[in-house]
Amino acid sequence: MGCCGSTQGKRDWKPLEERSCTDIPWLIIFTLFCIGMVCICGFTLATGAASRLISGYDSYGNTCGHNNSKVEGVELSGRNMVDNKYVFFLDPCNIDLINRRVNSISLCVSKCPATELQTFADLKQFAINNGSALCNYDIAPSRYPGHPDRQKKCPKLPVPPSKAVPLFNRCVPTDLGCFAEFAQAFVSFVSDNNVLRRVVAGLMASKDIIMGLCVLALVLSLIMMVIIRYISKVLVWILTVLVVIGTLAGTGVLWWLYVDHKTALENKTHSVFGKEVASDNVTALLIYAIIATVFTVVLLLVMFFMRKRVALTIALFHVAGKVFIHLPLLAVQPFWTFLCLMLFWVYWIGVLLFLGTAGTPVKNNATNLVEFQMQGPLQYMVWYHAVGLIWISEFILACQQMTIAGAVVTYYFTRNKSQMPATPILSSMARTFRYHLGTVAKGSFIITLVKIPRLILTYIHSQLKGKENACARCMLKSCVCCLWCLEKCLAYLNQNAYTATAINSTSFCTSARDAFIILVENALRVAAINTIGDFVLFLAKVLVVSCTAFAGVLALNYQREYTVWVLPLFIVCLFAFLVAHCFLSVFENVVDVLFLCFAVDSKYNDGSPGREYYMDKSLMEFVENSKKMGRYKQGDGSGREMKSMT
Repeated sequence: MGCCGSTQGKRDWKPLEERSCTDIPWLIIFTLFCIGMVCICGFTLATGAASRLISGYDSYGNTCGHNNSKVEGVELSGRNMVDNKYVFFLDPCNIDLINRRVNSISLCVSKCPATELQTFADLKQFAINNGSALCNYDIAPSRYPGHPDRQKKCPKLPVPPSKAVPLFNRCVPTDLGCFAEFAQAFVSFVSDNNVLRRVVAGLMASKDIIMGLCVLALVLSLIMMVIIRYISKVLVWILTVLVVIGTLAGTGVLWWLYVDHKTALENKTHSVFGKEVASDNVTALLIYAIIATVFTVVLLLVMFFMRKRVALTIALFHVAGKVFIHLPLLAVQPFWTFLCLMLFWVYWIGVLLFLGTAGTPVKNNATNLVEFQMQGPLQYMVWYHAVGLIWISEFILACQQMTIAGAVVTYYFTRNKSQMPATPILSSMARTFRYHLGTVAKGSFIITLVKIPRLILTYIHSQLKGKENACARCMLKSCVCCLWCLEKCLAYLNQNAYTATAINSTSFCTSARDAFIILVENALRVAAINTIGDFVLFLAKVLVVSCTAFAGVLALNYQREYTVWVLPLFIVCLFAFLVAHCFLSVFENVVDVLFLCFAVDSKYNDGSPGREYYMDKSLMEFVENSKKMGRYKQGDGSGREMKSMT
């Protein structure tokens, strides 16, 4: 179960030769954890927290619409509220924004007032006519007008008309008087603000255009994947040249600006203040120019040493395009994952709301009212529930990565593509659920271990904003950045560990170790793919957004009555980026899986009989060309051939 559980020596990779369950102890741990999450939900249902949230409860511990039991020390508790199904607040405008609750006595009533009640006589008449008492339970309706405590135990007059909120059974005023001025100011702002009115009108009137542009973004993303496959060679080299020219031009402009500002500072007279400003500008330009020069030199050196590896990136892009032709359902994997995440998040939020009303009723001696509090170990259920949000969310994302890895591995290591499963994605998903859920649980837990401290430190840092302790804030910020970088590195290693598990059916730690060794042996190739490949995909996303935005400008310009395009165009561009990110991120994952498969294939096979390559023809051509370029004669005339690393 530990990360160093594997003690075996060097072991050959055996793609798809055997399949066994991996990390079973972690699957048991994760299953027990999920059972704990279900128990929390069951606890809230069994203790009445769910019914209190939906049906509502009064200030004395009575759940509306139910026959309640007595709360010790509370005189007005234990009442039969079967006929009183709605929660009514005596002062609904008294809202505690900090604690996010209505700071008022609440009662269970049988009907919400549909009209405004201006006097205590009106309250009395409403109770007699409708059988719904709006004052405290210990006051008879006939005593409303003359009771000495009517100001405290009856609603604040005038009582605005209200109606019950669907599902949650709370009487909510249709027109809150305490918000009347705010509402009036907002309405006045909307009606008087021509820009806002035009924006809203343009948004509603151009909804058809927005939907059409969203479909265009979807089509462009699919086209971009095809383009990357068929003209990847030209595209990659064009982008590489543009990067080189851009960095050189940017560095040259910074040095030119530095020289120009320095010459102007030496030749012109300035005031004391103006001279200081000009001197600061010269210093800043010098620093920027030096940083840009160092960055440019490093970038050029890296691209020089990786120039031969660019061909591998191009070949992998080409093969990735073929993968999507054989496995078209890969493109819709993010949508299924998003749907699962949404369902889990809805469940999580619902249980969290239940926990807000869970616990035992406790009398508050200061107010003589009842509050529900979780005491003892039960109060830590919220923290348990919060950890579940992160771990299970990461688990769902990891299932997607394992499914993609399994499908691509099956494609790569199947020599005869006609012998592939009829539904490779479903087959990969079935293998994941049958054999590798423990590995997925362990990998997602490692990410959770890093993410939770980062979130805690981020919260502490936000609380220290504006405080005098700048040193503490700086240290916290550094810790947050380090944990973020560690999380990204672990996520990348996890993804490759899932690929190794899909290939060899080994445990998480064994797979992570094997994948790490392979990646270290191919460090330059990894750098080329991560830099050039990620940059190409990022520019592809930008291109999709730019084309969609250009089409949006033309379409909106055609509708001459719309003068404000800000909101429609922003919505379209945001949707275009998200769609492009969904498609191209899966493309990026496929490229990473293909590279690990290629590295394993090229390490353990050489093309000889019995050790034939599994790789695609384009990758095989890359290997053969690399071998030809890597051979050279040794200078001592011995005739021995040496091979450089390809």
